[in-house]
Amino acid sequence: MLQFHEPMLEDKAAVDAILRIAPCPTLEYNFTVQFIWKTIFHTKICVQDGFFFSVSGKDKPSFLFPAGRGDISKALAEIDAYAKENGISMRFHSVSPIQKEILEEMYPNRFEFKYVRDAGDYIYDAESLRTLKGKKLAAKRNHINRFLENHPDWTYERISAENMDEVKEMNQQWCEIMDCDGDESLREEICSVRSALKNYDALDLNGGLLRAGGKVIAFSIGERLNDDTYLVHIEKAFADIQGAYPMMNQQFVLNNADGYSFINREDDAGDEGLRKAKLSYRPVEIAEKYVAQEK
Repeated sequence: MLQFHEPMLEDKAAVDAILRIAPCPTLEYNFTVQFIWKTIFHTKICVQDGFFFSVSGKDKPSFLFPAGRGDISKALAEIDAYAKENGISMRFHSVSPIQKEILEEMYPNRFEFKYVRDAGDYIYDAESLRTLKGKKLAAKRNHINRFLENHPDWTYERISAENMDEVKEMNQQWCEIMDCDGDESLREEICSVRSALKNYDALDLNGGLLRAGGKVIAFSIGERLNDDTYLVHIEKAFADIQGAYPMMNQQFVLNNADGYSFINREDDAGDEGLRKAKLSYRPVEIAEKYVAQEK
């Protein structure tokens, strides 16, 4: 029987080892995501028989399709047995088209599948984000030019122990400006951001920040997702500083994601403003994801 528990830092090595030999292209298959969002999504994980398992949700638990190399039918049978033992339905979230096919083949007519646009990861060509070439990205270049004109003293730094307190302070200022306490989704997001900053070294994250006038005005944090894709977890900037966001975006990819072909900037969670912003960078793909619910 699967033995689920809340993600702990001690789990990182075992989870990473599995995800390195059985990489998946979406954000759910990343230990940091599982860890920093665990409180919000009531996430629990398990590593067993060479597979990584995850279940989320307090009132309506939902499983992540298991990742690993081995007998997938056995891994799914373990989930089926766990669900029956605990009196819950066998429900999966963030199911890819390939995973959908496997479930349909192994459990004919057992599941109903629903496409979830809000959960789709935005995946970009890394070189496009580095250069911002082409007419479709002209507005981004113009915003960056305004930033350069207005802030000739700007600098970029890697996030380190020496500047982490300044990053945390900027994050708190951003939260106050955005009234995070009055917005549930922002309140949940800032909880995950604080977790990432608090456990920055233990999670083996890498990040960068922008300064203007000597003060931190933007920062971003990410890490390797797989051999060809870099995952951006967090990007914050003061919105009243023209060009701060596109400048942060470009500089982070240039300085922290060298050698990667694609950049995964995670989903938009159904937020219209965030969706518009992410679409404006012209993704090459929006990952297709489904919920699989037992009939």
